[in-house]
Amino acid sequence: MAEAPVKLQISTLPNDPGVYQYYDKEGKLLYVGKAKNLKKRVSSYFNKEHDNARTRLLVKRIHTIKHIVVATETDALLLENNLIKNYQPKYNVMLKDDKTYPWLCIKKERFPRVFPTRKLIKDGSEYYGPYTSMKTVHTLLDLIKGLYPLRTCNYDLAEDKIRAGKYKVCLEYHLGNCLGPCEGKYSEATYNENIQSIRNIIKGNFKESLNGFKQQMKEHAEALQFEDAQRIKEKIDVLENYQVKSTVVNPKINNVDVFSIVSDEGYAYVNYLQLSFGSIIRSHTLEMKKKLDETDAELLELAVVELRQRFQSQCKEIYVPFTVNVEEGLKVHIPKLGDKKKILELSTRNAKYYRMERFKQAKIVDPDRHANRIMAQMKKDLRLNEEPRHIECFDNSNIQGTNPVAACVVFKNGKPSKKDYRKFNIKTVEGPDDFASMEEVVYRRYKRLKEEGQPLPQLIIIDGGKGQLSSALKSLEKLELRGKIAIVGIAKRLEELFYPDDPIPLYLDKKSETLKIIQQLRNEAHRFGITFHRDKRSKEALESGLETIPGIGDKTIVELLRHFKSVKRIKEADFDALEKVIGASKAKKIVSHFQ
Repeated sequence: MAEAPVKLQISTLPNDPGVYQYYDKEGKLLYVGKAKNLKKRVSSYFNKEHDNARTRLLVKRIHTIKHIVVATETDALLLENNLIKNYQPKYNVMLKDDKTYPWLCIKKERFPRVFPTRKLIKDGSEYYGPYTSMKTVHTLLDLIKGLYPLRTCNYDLAEDKIRAGKYKVCLEYHLGNCLGPCEGKYSEATYNENIQSIRNIIKGNFKESLNGFKQQMKEHAEALQFEDAQRIKEKIDVLENYQVKSTVVNPKINNVDVFSIVSDEGYAYVNYLQLSFGSIIRSHTLEMKKKLDETDAELLELAVVELRQRFQSQCKEIYVPFTVNVEEGLKVHIPKLGDKKKILELSTRNAKYYRMERFKQAKIVDPDRHANRIMAQMKKDLRLNEEPRHIECFDNSNIQGTNPVAACVVFKNGKPSKKDYRKFNIKTVEGPDDFASMEEVVYRRYKRLKEEGQPLPQLIIIDGGKGQLSSALKSLEKLELRGKIAIVGIAKRLEELFYPDDPIPLYLDKKSETLKIIQQLRNEAHRFGITFHRDKRSKEALESGLETIPGIGDKTIVELLRHFKSVKRIKEADFDALEKVIGASKAKKIVSHFQ
């Protein structure tokens, strides 16, 4: 039977929570989504125009809609996560879980061994983790072995076999790393007490172990066994040092999962911290590739479910930066201040650091991806209609009114394109008039590009506030380019951007990459303009011979050029005119030189 049209399929959907699945003509799964109301959510895909190009393409390809009704929205979230992981549809957020994480195992046996493993065997043994790196496991295991003597052999230490003398102590016993339970030299009760202490340490609870060691040290000291007391004291020092390093917040904060999210146009990074008795016992950052312009709330909900499942978390409380819908019975807390707020900020910092590291790697390994991300971010931050692949920035230079010049620097894909830089001598403006100078150079630049059929930039940046921006706009209007090229003005405070016909400036985050690119553009335009101005002034002074006059320096030359406007007028000036500008002594030197 032929498949019903999409509209008919939507009309039969229930108004219940559930998961919907989109398939193409070939029956390939395109997308999985969750909904509080299936009919309402699926209808929204077809009832409005989508800004995101990938969403529009998805809607065009949808041929079949299937759904699964569940009891609650939480159940829908869990089911959505599992379906995405199992089928990895093309238009869903990419979740990768191809890594086997290490665990710490306390083996179910007489005189249990404690060792790292990547395999979980359902034999009643205790598994702690998973940990995000084997280094963490070995650090914890080294601490445990330094505090408690444990066996490492795999002998079956059944009571009858030990009594029969089946085993002999090995080198570990003679080294002091094992106390010889294989020959009955170590009681099972004491060994099991140590195992219980190890369980507490793995969970981040150091209090009982510390108290136990302090009591032992006191007993040894009272019995005048000072060497044994010193040995116990060293263990206390090791444990306290480890506790200080691992405890980051109030020890009362126990059995809590912390989640934070940092995102850009293409990716989201969710950091996960698990706390036990104020100690971070797990930290992991999940990278999620966006497909359909998903919101931070949608991504964080998916990540919370994924990470708690992946690391088998049993915590009953989570800290998050904003409200999320998660599994029932899980307490959601949004910290506002104090230690809880600090730990959430620490999680956010971890996500940002991870993101920056990924940027650095992408810049080296995949420069195209890096450029695409920067361009997409600039488009969003600057509220542009298209990505600013080609940006031009203008700056005027006229130190103390002399030799007015202007510079235009060009960035392509976020990087300087020095072969496209241009210098301008101001031709139609008399004196230091920044507004008129800006109007002239912008007009000359784009008149020429139009005449030569050269590509125009997607963004023009004017180094100056509202006045310079207005002057540049006049030129674009004359050339009938206003509205065809985005243009902004940068005020003296770098984070303040002005737009045409908008009296309220846009403020960018001081740490944003968009602001860094703009700052680099302005600095480059300023450097290029100043260099051109200095070269021109020096050339003019050199050609005139002013720099060869003993006792006449750069400052004096600038004063003369600012006042007399040209070298010719300086040569023609009499002693009195020169004296008024630079004093009698220097005036006499100049008159003498030219005579």
